[in-house]
Amino acid sequence: MPRVARLDTPGLLQHVMIRALERRKIGNDDKDREEVIDRLSALLPETKTDCSAWAFLPNHAHFLFRSGPRGIAAPMRRLLRYLHVNPLRANIVIDLRERDSYA
Repeated sequence: MPRVARLDTPGLLQHVMIRALERRKIGNDDKDREEVIDRLSALLPETKTDCSAWAFLPNHAHFLFRSGPRGIAAPMRRLLRYLHVNPLRANIVIDLRERDSYA
């Protein structure tokens, strides 16, 4: 059964979790995680979103956000779209359909 849609009200404190499919790693090393943090560091002020805490685990990550005026969906779409195309930009895969070989 699909998860019920998140209440996306500006200023709401939210626990957000991202995870990889099939318990795969979401990054290969500390450099990958640092890139996500750098991306968040730029993205959060732009979207007026606060991040109170985060935790990176090998196959998922947790964040505690207070959403900005546009809610939490806008910054998360921008962050996750970046994460999904990162192997393509890094020339690890030629096509996003190769994602199964990037784990």
